[in-house]
Amino acid sequence: MSAVSLGIAAWGLVTGVAMVKGGLSVPLALLMSFTVFAGSAQLAVVPLLMLGAPVWVIWATAFCVNLRFVIFSAQWRPYFMRFSLKTRMALGYLSGDINYVLFMKRYPEPPAEGEAPAGQIEYFWGTVTANYAAWQLPSLIGIVLADAIPTHWGLGFAGTLALLGLICALVSDRVTLLSAAVAGAAAVAAFALPFKLHIVVAIAAAVCVGLLIEGGGGDADRRLRGWLARDRSRRNEALKRQATAA
Repeated sequence: MSAVSLGIAAWGLVTGVAMVKGGLSVPLALLMSFTVFAGSAQLAVVPLLMLGAPVWVIWATAFCVNLRFVIFSAQWRPYFMRFSLKTRMALGYLSGDINYVLFMKRYPEPPAEGEAPAGQIEYFWGTVTANYAAWQLPSLIGIVLADAIPTHWGLGFAGTLALLGLICALVSDRVTLLSAAVAGAAAVAAFALPFKLHIVVAIAAAVCVGLLIEGGGGDADRRLRGWLARDRSRRNEALKRQATAA
């Protein structure tokens, strides 16, 4: 998690500052940071709170922004369904986007029914607690010191650059590159949708591409999977040559 904590911390600090400068008092901003723990939703609803929007509009906005976690939880279900509801609620509260990416990259195959593989839940707890600390500590600093942090520092842009660097580091093969490209194109195409629904559209598009690669049929699908298989084969051969040379 050390490689991704910089981007998480930058966004946490930006969100903390934005909540206070957006009009929330320090106690309310602290309460929101601990109870909501969802930066995009927090940033989306603060202007609505300040405008006195109806409660249902605020809840609907936060719900739409966080719809991507429905997709995440559906993917996690085979891994964690064996745990109690209380444990699963805690896992859901602490989960984040980066945790989903890292966990699914490390454990792409879900366990068979009745199995309880060692290491998966421990890895999940380790990443989510690190993510929580990397987010909450800078967020609290941003809330408490919001009036002392100048807006011309450009913290939002710094956070964007950090997260872009993180995304580039996670693009390791043609599969992730293709999924990232499709998600980016879908997000841009759907940017005009209300309530930041373009985020949900981008995630859904990337998931569909992943499902197409893993299964499905048709000539186009077979050509795509063959192209990706050749890429994996070349990477494996390169690793073997490096190991032999070492």
